[in-house]
Amino acid sequence: MKKKLLLIGLLVSTMAMAQRDSLPSGPARGNAGGGFGNLGLGTARQNPRPYKEIITDKAVSKKGMFTVHKVDDRYYFEIADAMLGREILAVTRYSKVPTVTGGRGVYGGEIANQQSLVFEKGPSNNVFLRVVTLINAADTKDEIYKAVSNSNLNAITAAFPIAAFSKDSTGVVIEVTDFFKGDNQVVSVSSGVKRTLGLSQLATDRSFIQKMSSYPINIEVRTVKTFSASPAGGGFTLPTPGPTTSVPAANAAGAITIELNTSLLLLPKTPMAGRIADKRVGFFTDDYTLFSDTQQKVESKDFAVRWRLEPKDEEVDKWKRGELVEPKKPIIYYIDPATPKQWRQYLILGVNDWQKAFEKAGFSNAIMAKEWPENDTTMSMEDARYSVIRYFASSTENAYGPNVHDPRSGEILESHIGWYHNVMKLVHDWYMIQAAAVDPRARKMKYDDELMGDLIRFVSSHEVGHTLGLLHNMGSSSKTPVAKLRDKVWVEANGHTASIMDYARFNYVAQPEDNIGKAGLYPRIGDYDKWAMRWGYGYIAGNNEEEQKKNSNKLITETLKSNPRAWFGTYEFGNQSDPRSQSEDLSDNAVVASDYGIKNLQRIIINLPEWTKEEADLNGNIAEMYGQLLGQFRRYAGHVSRNIGGVYETFKTAEQEEPVYEVTPKTTQRDALGFLNRQMFQTPKWLIAKNIWDKINAPGTADPVAAAQEATLASLLTGDRMNRMQYSVERFGADKTYSALDMLTELQADLFSELKSNKAIDLYRRMLQKSYVDKLDDIINPSTPTIVIGFGVGRGGTNPYASGFNSRSDVYSIARAQLVQLRSQVTSAGAVTSDRMSKIHLQDLADKIKKALDPVK
Repeated sequence: MKKKLLLIGLLVSTMAMAQRDSLPSGPARGNAGGGFGNLGLGTARQNPRPYKEIITDKAVSKKGMFTVHKVDDRYYFEIADAMLGREILAVTRYSKVPTVTGGRGVYGGEIANQQSLVFEKGPSNNVFLRVVTLINAADTKDEIYKAVSNSNLNAITAAFPIAAFSKDSTGVVIEVTDFFKGDNQVVSVSSGVKRTLGLSQLATDRSFIQKMSSYPINIEVRTVKTFSASPAGGGFTLPTPGPTTSVPAANAAGAITIELNTSLLLLPKTPMAGRIADKRVGFFTDDYTLFSDTQQKVESKDFAVRWRLEPKDEEVDKWKRGELVEPKKPIIYYIDPATPKQWRQYLILGVNDWQKAFEKAGFSNAIMAKEWPENDTTMSMEDARYSVIRYFASSTENAYGPNVHDPRSGEILESHIGWYHNVMKLVHDWYMIQAAAVDPRARKMKYDDELMGDLIRFVSSHEVGHTLGLLHNMGSSSKTPVAKLRDKVWVEANGHTASIMDYARFNYVAQPEDNIGKAGLYPRIGDYDKWAMRWGYGYIAGNNEEEQKKNSNKLITETLKSNPRAWFGTYEFGNQSDPRSQSEDLSDNAVVASDYGIKNLQRIIINLPEWTKEEADLNGNIAEMYGQLLGQFRRYAGHVSRNIGGVYETFKTAEQEEPVYEVTPKTTQRDALGFLNRQMFQTPKWLIAKNIWDKINAPGTADPVAAAQEATLASLLTGDRMNRMQYSVERFGADKTYSALDMLTELQADLFSELKSNKAIDLYRRMLQKSYVDKLDDIINPSTPTIVIGFGVGRGGTNPYASGFNSRSDVYSIARAQLVQLRSQVTSAGAVTSDRMSKIHLQDLADKIKKALDPVK
């Protein structure tokens, strides 16, 4: 293999089922804790001394990646020369944290910081610590290698005087006490967390190293750091619109103490062979930029993030032939002993469910979960060699699955899944609202352990999928025909979605008369997940990277052709207008699926007061679950709305003739608008449950039904959607495309259907009609005029169809024409209606339209 210059920065892939925002990291800081090594302590600089004068008979020594010596209260690293220049991943986690109320807290077990580091010899008997921050590569034989080297200098974050040389002169001894005790960015909390918690100066007299342990490929450093913290205002408040975060300890003591564990993990000397990423299979990716003398453009090497799962040497040939083999090293997750005992078995099952997927990659016993051996004092959950499902005592309704990987190859090194205690409320609410119509077990506020355990199991599988390298596959559920969701035999055998990585919680399409059991209601490891493991971890032939890339392409193309359920689609990193890739939706037909879902909501709302009843509850349960039901109804409207102006995105290779982009069929878009008119804009009286509202909603406060109608109408009349619809007419042809003119004409006819029927216009319809006129007024009289520089896309101009409105857009002309037509209709209807409130409303509406068409300058 040719020697390469490879300068790497760290990327860690973290997705969650309901993921919290990550806190920003700040610039590296100086050593607030007293300097690097012996520098900055105010003492005179000394040359290296004899080994025995530094590492005395009092030393307690631990051999491993480095030999760690403790002499009295000072700590030393003895680093072999062979280890200098080796890349090390520094992962700092919270071990214990103070209680945080409100806003964004931090929890024991979560990652606080991570960096790629290198120790190297410097001048004047120093050892430098560099933070490796860039991603570039070049062959040392190429002339451009010099340019890459000159443009990628890594920062020196610390300098350690060499205290002594090893006994055999094959290594150096440096003191690291003050480096780890101090507030150094690479082994402390990020500046973003400091802002959130209101931390200021490190209190050096109350900060110390608790212990250091050395293992064959890692060193674990446990520290206690105390920071000054202002109690003013009851805690630190983030600037608006950020949430307020209060730390009671700051109020009580004016200080906050945090326990941290920093893992220094040695990266493999030879990086794992990377697998070139492909957009048609949803893996997290990492990359570096490749430079060479023969290029005519810079190349980006994107590779999938995955574990190093390899067959035993004697079974490689069997594995290549497609036979099942055992890996050299299986993937093992441990269950945090802080986890309540009744849930541990379900977390384990969620991990073990992936074994059948790994069998498609040719591995048996590739993945497993175990309870943490609490009596084994040689193991630590902060040890970077172990992956753990950490249990957080938190009111956050969440779980997340991160991974820490080698940025040079994408090799996953370890993972600590974050499991928040209150995720049980999240799954309870989903299941009651989506499944209570068909599953009697879901009709109460506290589930039996078996049902809750089943729900925990599916969340566990989802989060483990992320730690195996998988992105969300939001498009997977669109590959299940809606009729199959009511087919008891089929759905219980195959599941309602082809991927556990989809946000397709439960089978809300199933109706009571279908008699579908839990096997047809829960998510599970599906066809896509098995295929993804086959591609990511299975054998792909090829003697070099180019051959493997071609064989990978062939495998993907053939698989997608033979099994549509292997399709990957997501809105998170690409086209957000593809209605097949949505969160929380089901089936290939959102209209039919949502109609079935609403039928079940209508069954549930009748019974909600009884199902949520608990003694002494001050109607908190019914308020919460009515809100959840309303939210589910709004999701259905959102799923359907996405079809209007939708554009499909299906990745293809150059040798395939099919288009990547296609417009959502015109009939599908028209059906979608019909659904909205029928289920949302015609007043959904079933949602106005007065027996519930009288307990939770005072008259004159926010009206939940009106808010849902307003939000849906607003989403339809956006510049992004309508401009895209008009642009699609030119791209795909009027016969295939549902235009903005089509939509507004049909929407207006329905919203104002009372003008022809002469029926009284109810309160909700009056509000909708006013809102519609206001929104068209905003199009033709924008409060902030859009300035269009040019009509090109990219260099030298902007795309007028991309977002917003302007007088050159078709949408402006269409909106004006619709208001002209509507004014005539409103005036005529107002003259003949007999309902007093309707007449007043129409007179006001006519005046609003007149002002919109001819505003006072």
